[in-house]
Amino acid sequence: MPRPQSEAQARSRAPVPKARRKLAWKGMHMKLRSKIQHSMIMVITVTLLAAYALTTLVIYRQNVNLMEQETRQEANYIVKAIEISGTDYLKQMDEVEKNTRITLIDSAGDVLYDSTEDAVTLQNHKNRPEIKAAHKNGTGQEVRRSTTMSKEMFYYAKLLPDGNVLRVSKTMNTALHTAISILPIMGLIAVVALAFAYLLSRQQVAKLIRPINELDLEEPLENEVYEELTPLLESIDKQNKEKEAIANMRKEFSANVSHELKTPLTSISGYAEIMKSGIVKPEDMPRFSEKIYNEARRLITLVEDIIKLSHLDEGKVELERQDVDFYELTREIISRLSPQASAKKVHMELTGESVIYNGVRQILDEMVYNICENAIKYNKEGGEIRVWVGNTLNGKKIIVTDTGIGIPKEQQERIFERFYRVDKSHSKEIGGTGLGLSIVKHGAILHNAKIHVDSELGKGTRMELTF
Repeated sequence: MPRPQSEAQARSRAPVPKARRKLAWKGMHMKLRSKIQHSMIMVITVTLLAAYALTTLVIYRQNVNLMEQETRQEANYIVKAIEISGTDYLKQMDEVEKNTRITLIDSAGDVLYDSTEDAVTLQNHKNRPEIKAAHKNGTGQEVRRSTTMSKEMFYYAKLLPDGNVLRVSKTMNTALHTAISILPIMGLIAVVALAFAYLLSRQQVAKLIRPINELDLEEPLENEVYEELTPLLESIDKQNKEKEAIANMRKEFSANVSHELKTPLTSISGYAEIMKSGIVKPEDMPRFSEKIYNEARRLITLVEDIIKLSHLDEGKVELERQDVDFYELTREIISRLSPQASAKKVHMELTGESVIYNGVRQILDEMVYNICENAIKYNKEGGEIRVWVGNTLNGKKIIVTDTGIGIPKEQQERIFERFYRVDKSHSKEIGGTGLGLSIVKHGAILHNAKIHVDSELGKGTRMELTF
């Protein structure tokens, strides 16, 4: 049962109105729609950039391979022409070929002819990698930056029958320029693709979000929507049920408190009114006074128990923990309850051993006291109560067994609810506030203890506290 709450606490924990929940849900959907759209555009943008980079790389490599192949073919043609026409053929190439550099190097590495530079000014080429490879293997090739032309070049060298080497070279910038030239086309394609993707994403996001916008939050499990949303809908349904249960418990608690407070107040008011009217005989005055006193004590006890539960609920128990001997504590409690047990002719017996536990003594006292007091109240005249205290493999235990009226199976889970009574017809004769076992439950929570109830109707109850 929920603890008593102030008006501010009640308002803060009250269920959110349906209109506000709908508005909050709609706001969340707008954010979700925006995030999905942005994510889709981002994915498409990254994909286009990756596609452009990959396309540029492929085109560049294809152009490089094509250029290398053309350079080798051109070199073979020039070699054939030299074999037919001699080296004079090279001088005629100056006026025809502008994109290709042709160099003739003798066996010593000296440059005999260069189509772009004066051969006399050029350094010895004997140690150039492509020249060395040509002398060794007949052909050689190399890609490097030319110090003469300040460009990245592809060199292909071929050994001539006379021992000279013909080298044909082309700049790599041509292949890169060709690859970059597709940038405007790719940019135009990207703009069109992004515009199309934006329109498509709006349509798809609206289609995806529509079932979510139409969700019935009051009956979330009745919606037919994506399987991925099932855990969320189950969580909402669970929260709805919890809120409903809390609201019902709050109503029940308020009704119970009103009833429990009204009963002694009505008795006090009634007896006081009779005494005020002066119609009470002098010999009845002590009896009336005792009735008023008893009802007032009952009212005070009820208020104190409600305050205790409230403090336990809110974790406001500030008492220091200390080592408590369960055996000695139980013995003192049985001694305090002996008048009640004697009045009902109930025999109480304590067995076991000394058990030391570090806890809040006042709360532990309340727990054991309430269990033993209930065992007396709901016992049969001439019945027995056996209390055992000791250590077990599962922990420290206090076991209270009685020969009372017992608790029906279907009610055993509810006995720790506030104001819940098993035998409502005799609650006035039995007395008590109906909060004793609720204090036991909250005390157990405070001490991380477990409560186990084993009871059979008409035969008695066994209640265990395990720490």
